[in-house]
Amino acid sequence: MVYLCIKDICPGSDEVIIVTSSLMKDMNSKVELYRSNAVRVLCQIVDSQLLAQIERYLKQAVVDKSPVVAASVLVSALHLIQNNSEIIKRWVNEVQEAVQSKHSMVQFHAVALLHALRATDRLAVSKLVSQLTRASVKSSLAQCLLVRYVRQVIADSQPGPNGEQRPFYDFLESCLRHKSEMVIFEAARAICNLKDVTVRELTPAITVLQLFLSSSKPVLRFAAVRTLNKVAMTHPMAVTNCNIDMEALITDQNRSIATLAITTLLKTGNEGSVDKLLKQIGGFMSDITDDFKIVVVEAIRSLCLKFPAKHRSLMNFLSNVLREEGGFEYKKAIVHAILALIHDIPDAREAGLAHLCEFIEDCEFTFLSVQVLHLLGQEGPTIKEPARYIRYIYNRIILENATVRAAAVSALANFGAQLPDLRDRVTMLLKRALYDNDDEVRDRAMLHLTQLGGAAGGVDAIHPSLDVSLTAMEAALQDYMAAGTTQQPFDLSSIPKAAAEPKVPKAPGGMAAAAAAGPTTAAGAAPGGAAAAGAGGAAAATAQYEALIKSRPEFASLGKLFKSCAPVRLTEEDTEYVIHAVKHIFPEHIVCQFDCTNTIKEQLLENVTVMMDLADAPDFEAEYVLPLASMPLNDVGQCFTVLRRPAGSLTAGKMATVLKFTVKEIDPSSGEAEEEGYEDEYQLEDVDVGGGDYIKPLALGNFRAVWEELPAESEREDDYGLGARDNLQDTVETVMGILGMNPCEGTEAVPPHARSHTVLLAGIFPGDERALVRWVVSQSRLPCSWHLLTSLRKTYHCGLAWGLPGCSGSFCRHA
Repeated sequence: MVYLCIKDICPGSDEVIIVTSSLMKDMNSKVELYRSNAVRVLCQIVDSQLLAQIERYLKQAVVDKSPVVAASVLVSALHLIQNNSEIIKRWVNEVQEAVQSKHSMVQFHAVALLHALRATDRLAVSKLVSQLTRASVKSSLAQCLLVRYVRQVIADSQPGPNGEQRPFYDFLESCLRHKSEMVIFEAARAICNLKDVTVRELTPAITVLQLFLSSSKPVLRFAAVRTLNKVAMTHPMAVTNCNIDMEALITDQNRSIATLAITTLLKTGNEGSVDKLLKQIGGFMSDITDDFKIVVVEAIRSLCLKFPAKHRSLMNFLSNVLREEGGFEYKKAIVHAILALIHDIPDAREAGLAHLCEFIEDCEFTFLSVQVLHLLGQEGPTIKEPARYIRYIYNRIILENATVRAAAVSALANFGAQLPDLRDRVTMLLKRALYDNDDEVRDRAMLHLTQLGGAAGGVDAIHPSLDVSLTAMEAALQDYMAAGTTQQPFDLSSIPKAAAEPKVPKAPGGMAAAAAAGPTTAAGAAPGGAAAAGAGGAAAATAQYEALIKSRPEFASLGKLFKSCAPVRLTEEDTEYVIHAVKHIFPEHIVCQFDCTNTIKEQLLENVTVMMDLADAPDFEAEYVLPLASMPLNDVGQCFTVLRRPAGSLTAGKMATVLKFTVKEIDPSSGEAEEEGYEDEYQLEDVDVGGGDYIKPLALGNFRAVWEELPAESEREDDYGLGARDNLQDTVETVMGILGMNPCEGTEAVPPHARSHTVLLAGIFPGDERALVRWVVSQSRLPCSWHLLTSLRKTYHCGLAWGLPGCSGSFCRHA
């Protein structure tokens, strides 16, 4: 108790000498318990100066014959290393000797301390792991720790060329034959969690996990089925051999194990086993908590998207559990699952809406009722026999609270706006809502009645469609109000259109055909991004960049920002510095923004700049550089380089970049940076500026009508041969990623087995000039021969050269 009191009270400077002297006497005691506790408390209360004085005693205690004393020193060193790493590093020889100890806990703590001493140096960690894997680590705990370090080294290393085996994979595989079940499971989990793991690498790990499924120990069964559940998300076919063993776990007394088993089976099962699984699930759904029920619902949702033909039985199961007792999160998960099935499976729309109508008849959650009513207002008028949904909606106006009643009024008005045959009946029902005791309900009913009567914008105003980016519209309105002069009307046409999400062709099995295809990247495009991104994320990022540019007064003279390109990484993964480049396009300038992050806590980087070599881009001229005063640790700071380009041109080029900075070492004892530093530099990847950087996507509702309105003299037609490609869809995605234009009328999806396809693209160039592209891609003569015909109409930028990789072909112009 005395030791615990001293440890928690932590005596002040006046008493610490007396306490330290007493603890030093206990360190030389013959009683092991006194010695070990004295070491723990002493290391907790000493500062750096006192630690240096007692270092000799602590070093001797590391190799003490008593495992209790040695383990106490090693654990204390793990705490001391945070502020006294230089002192602890002098104990390396003693710690390495402790690694050879025959006592398991001493060996475990010694391995952990050796790794902590080298944690900031990846090369040193790799050497330590290589050394320990060749040595005899007898402790099961230390072996588990070593397996985790091996996994970390494998994650940090580059994969071998031509499918070569990963480093230290043989060691992980050998641990699968260890005598300790703890080590076996740790090795199996490490293999399953490897990045880009292959089925061949997974096979031995899944084999031992399958044996654990039939273990008599519940903890082993739970660990195995939980790991297999995660593997089934990415490699379901590799887990199918364990299905028979997991079916036996459905009736396990531990409901956590049974839930994980059933959700894994849902991910790995075939279409014929769906009905059997649903019967088994229904037997224990009432016995598990809502958290596990949500996991089951998510698994059923994924299964239904995998096997659309089974949507009826799966939808019926969801509707049955929706009527049972449950909390808000559980009911919300079921409703969202049904909404996803309605959205992705056309045949499930009517059944899904019918189940949701029954649900809101007795729904206690206002949020879910409003969400379902909104969906009924959107989808109900498009369903066969839409009049049957009106009863359910009107019941909510009579029986529910004010929030739900207001949502029901709006949903009912959508039926009257889209279905003229039902407009009189809807009008009659809305008139009854005029006497509601809530202001919001009455106001909505009056507004919609006026609109249905032809005033206040008419029926089109009940369900308006806004095809512009809302984030960009908000920023434009703020600028309009901040300008002060509002005599000129606000120009809505100046706001960029919201890019519609690309429609993906469906495979015969109901899965997206593009799901297995890798992402297409191009210069100036976001890594892993598709040619047409979702409007929400892109608009939000554009608004953030625009706010950052406006916050710097140095850019005020450059004019209006036209476009901010997606960030491009200029450093490799897991390097000391993380640098991303973002290109901002102005009328006569390009501002290169470099997002900089420092990952080395022992260094302070000041006066950070990125110098650009314009030898291969002679049309650009460097005007000035805005340095970053200090590169933040594990945070983002910006430096800028401003380039001038010829006005009215789409100048392209490749520029080499070098990161330059002043390095100041940080004193580990005080945490302060040294006054004097030295200059250093770091080579980065090149920055490319291409034609796609000058294009913003433009969403057009009627592409062909706009095409016909453009003058014929603005047309340009080229023929290209794109070389060998896997298929037409791959060609379309590659070129769309390069051009950065928006596909129109769903032409980005190539029909299955098509030999040719026409893609319609639209974009905006600087100066708000529109460009339309009709692009015909075909596969003729030979399977590997591709021909691209583009016809470009625009009023200003007729000199644009598309930098398509591997293109060769003829060029012609038409007046």
